[in-house]
Amino acid sequence: MIYRFMRMVLFFDLPSITKKDHREYSKFIKHIKSLGFCMYQESVYTKLCLNETVVNMTLKNVKDKLPKDGFVSILTLTEKQFSSIECLVGELNTDVILSDEKIVKL
Repeated sequence: MIYRFMRMVLFFDLPSITKKDHREYSKFIKHIKSLGFCMYQESVYTKLCLNETVVNMTLKNVKDKLPKDGFVSILTLTEKQFSSIECLVGELNTDVILSDEKIVKL
């Protein structure tokens, strides 16, 4: 068996208007977490898979528990492709001091 690490990126947009919608949302999140997905951003989850067989099995498991309403997409990449992601972050605003310039040593 060839090990070719793959990365699944799951995007979703689910309604959250009624209590029933919230329950469906929570059940879906719980299900994808049980399959090994981790939150990457809000409504974006990723999972590292050993090979294409695991990807296909995971895809089937997600399809089996799709919410009735909403939109779910899954993009599968090689780990090399995923590792080339550039994360761009705006200015960091915090009240925490992130430098040691004014530390007094006793």
